[in-house]
Parts: sequence; structure tokens; C-alpha cells
Amino acid sequence: MPRKARIDAPGAVHHVIIRGIERKNIFRSDSDRVNFLVRLSELIPETQIDCFAWTLIPNHVHLLLRTGLVPVSILMSRLLTGYAVWFNRKYQRHGHLFQNRYKSILCQEDPYLKELVRYIHLNPLRSGIVDNLPELDNHPWCGHSVLMNKTKQAWQNVDDVYRLFSNKKGLARIRYRVFVEKGFSKDKRPDLTGGGLLRSSGGWTAVKEIRKSGIRVKGDERVLGDSDFVEKVLKFAEEELEQKYNLKAKGYDFERVTNRVAEVMDIKIEQVTAFGKSPKTVKARSLLCFWAHRKLGMTTVEIGRKLNISQSAVSRSSMRGQKIESENQFEVIVENA
Repeated sequence: MPRKARIDAPGAVHHVIIRGIERKNIFRSDSDRVNFLVRLSELIPETQIDCFAWTLIPNHVHLLLRTGLVPVSILMSRLLTGYAVWFNRKYQRHGHLFQNRYKSILCQEDPYLKELVRYIHLNPLRSGIVDNLPELDNHPWCGHSVLMNKTKQAWQNVDDVYRLFSNKKGLARIRYRVFVEKGFSKDKRPDLTGGGLLRSSGGWTAVKEIRKSGIRVKGDERVLGDSDFVEKVLKFAEEELEQKYNLKAKGYDFERVTNRVAEVMDIKIEQVTAFGKSPKTVKARSLLCFWAHRKLGMTTVEIGRKLNISQSAVSRSSMRGQKIESENQFEVIVENA
């Protein structure tokens, strides 16, 4: 069965889980963890993605992110590819470092944000990495210590988390700590690992009973939220997919999009794909990367091969291209075409 496409939307909250292949460690030393966090510290501000919670376990990572300037998938691609290359070179190993694709669950913010922050930050304690809450307060490889003001990570969004508890930081920190302490007594939370309304309602049996009562519910393993939220998210994803099919149905491919970029930028087609750093070429190439990736659905690897640039360069160009489209109100489809 083919894998379902990832779902994303502006402002969407994602619980991202990254696991080492065959459950092997992806962090062997503190320097590995530092390297991973440095990469996050560069990518989070650049992509304007919010990070509310995170924790590094030897063989997996949890992140709680909110989509910013670009899709979360672009951040994850650059983060994981860069770290894996560095890790393999450092330890003279070959092959995949991570298990399949990372797992990303799109979450309904209002009812789940607080719970997910607590769930993610309690992982080192539940995993036995630290023995008690005071140790967790000072644990440097988890966002909890940042919220407790014991460690610093400028890229972590602490203000929005504090506001869930109080508008005063000191009081918010106290209330957050009490909230985390209460959560430690709870068992594992399968209701926080996706499934739309399904798991939080008690599984399929409970959902069937709800449906017998005439209440319509909708669920999806990629989404954590109530039925209305799941339906809204899936509708947005369907509209994005329809846009891509519509472009292809109208005969738009990489070459035609390249021509369209040349047209709106008022330059020659050769300049769009030229290898160079002239301002016009950089601007045109950025718009091309954005349209090819986000509108046509091409991967950053495919686009990189076409333009003879790296995957990370495509990602950076795509981010610039989104701004260029927005600022100039460019449209990839020519009206009446």
C-alpha cells in the first residue's frame, strides 16, 4: 500500500518523531547532540518555524513545531540530511541513519498544545535518562530545562508556552512545573500519537458507537484533533493536491514553469537556469524552485538535478521564491491558458 502524503498548512502544529534505524542510537556523545541542536538553531529562525518542545533520546527525537515560512518537511529534510552526512563521516559509517520517514502528526493546537509540550518533555524521565523531576529541570537535552530557565536555547519558543499558563513569566513557570509534575503519574499517552478523534475517543469501537448515535466523525492517522479539525485539514490537503493536478492537466511541467518565470521576471529563459549569482538569476531561480516544489510537487532532489545545485540550495531558494511570489503577486498559471 502506498504511503499517504504528508499534510501541512500555514500555522499547523506538528508532533514530529525521528527514530534511528533498527532502533539504533543516533546520538553517541554530547558533541552529537550539540551538532544536532546547532543545526536546529540555524534552521528554526531561517524557516520561521516555531519550536515549542523538544527532547533528544539516544535513539530518537521528539519535536513540537508550528509551520512558519515554509513547510515543516523542508526543515526536516535539511536537518536530517545534514546531520546524517555529518554523523556518517564522523563515525566512518555508511547507509541510512534514520528509520524510514520521520513521523509527523498534525495536531489541533487549542486542546493539545499543552498536553504535547508536557508529554514530550517528560520523555527523558519516562525513559530513565534522568531519575527525577529536579534532574529533568536541569537536563540540557530537553526543552523543559529551557522553560525552567536552567538552560538557554534562543530558537525555542518559550513565550507562547508560558502564555498557556499566565501572562507573567515567573508565575507561568511555576504553573508549568506543577502541570508537568502532575503528568508524570500518567501512563503512556496513545491518544497523543495521532488518529484524529479515534484514539482520544477510545478507539474504533467507541467511534462506531458514536456513529450509531447519528454523530458523524472523521479520523486520519496523520492528524490529532476532533472530527471537524480533521475534516478541515484533509480538505486543505485535497485542495493543494487538486492544484497540482490542475497544473499538470493544463500541461505545466518544469520547462513550462521555467518559461513562465522568464515571462513574469522579464528575462531570457537561459537566465532563469543559468549557473551564477547575478541578482536577476538568483531571483528567477528562487521563484522557479518555489513553483516547481510547492506548485508542481517536484522533490528538492529532482529540482536540484535539473538546476545542478544541491538539495539544501533548492530549499533555501524555495523559501526566497515564496516571498518573491507574495511581494509581486505573481501567478504560475496564465489566465485563460
